[in-house]
Amino acid sequence: MDNFSGKMSPDLLSPLMRRGAEFLGTRYPIICGAMTWVSEPKLVSAVCNNGCFGCIAGGNAPTAVLAAQIEETRKLTKNNFAVNLITIAPSYKEHLAMLKDAHVPYIVFAGSFPRESEILAAKATGAKVMCFASTISIADRMIRFGADAIILEGSEAGGHIGHVSSMILIQQLLFKYADTIPIFVAGGVATGKMMAHLLLMGAAGVQLGIRFVMTEECSVHPKFKDVFLKANARDAIATPQYDSKLPVVAVRALKNKGMQKFGALQLRLLRELEAGTIHRQQAQEEVERFWVGALRKAAVDGDVDGGSLMAGQSVGLMDKITTIAGLVDELLTDANAELLAVKNRLN
Repeated sequence: MDNFSGKMSPDLLSPLMRRGAEFLGTRYPIICGAMTWVSEPKLVSAVCNNGCFGCIAGGNAPTAVLAAQIEETRKLTKNNFAVNLITIAPSYKEHLAMLKDAHVPYIVFAGSFPRESEILAAKATGAKVMCFASTISIADRMIRFGADAIILEGSEAGGHIGHVSSMILIQQLLFKYADTIPIFVAGGVATGKMMAHLLLMGAAGVQLGIRFVMTEECSVHPKFKDVFLKANARDAIATPQYDSKLPVVAVRALKNKGMQKFGALQLRLLRELEAGTIHRQQAQEEVERFWVGALRKAAVDGDVDGGSLMAGQSVGLMDKITTIAGLVDELLTDANAELLAVKNRLN
């Protein structure tokens, strides 16, 4: 029997959640986004055991470590979860090959965008495939390649991001494909009220990140959580790309010395590319290693000044630390209350 905590789905909310919940095989279509050094087996299983959907962060973990995390998660929960693969990570191809024998129920491609052959290889394992889309053209391509669901992610999100806001993507992507394929909305989603309106607009569900960081079950360093409690939305800024010679995926994080170090790294790598002492792929891999290491400094070691504080603009809405069960109850209660308010406005 499922070890779900939290309230039963309110009547007004249940019909709107049904499609996403059935796709994910969960009670609630609420995804905890994969976060490197954060989304480890204990947090992922706690999310799943509370009726939501957790994602193990592949990141740049050694392949054997990721395989062990999958098995540990299986021991901690009987419910569905995903493995999130970063397509620009140096270990990406090894991770994808390992999943051939791991038989996980869901695979999420993130970071950049997978080739058609990679999506087909993932589906050949028996997994359902979810792909991020930060533009309408990317969504078109991922659907054409065979994705089973799309995660619409606006530029408000934390970590690796695109450049289009959720407000625009909702109109371009969600309204176009809501009846064709399950669309989950990420980027700036932090409250039950917002979840209710996204479901009304046709979303199959939502993805949250930092709300799950701000839970008792999340084992990151206390300083990591504390800095988010004090941050404003405007503190979460996106990194620039200095030159097209070094294409980098923008990263949104809180401004600190770690962000300044990344700027210096880009300039150094551009000089090395100009001198021909490094290849572009090597430079891009060094960028990814920087973020993995910088995020560990902050999330695990508590170096919130020199490490990376990846967070979306919804950080400005963080005002407490709660349990996952408490978070789920809050989201459901507030979503149902908002649906009731909308119903009353229409009468």
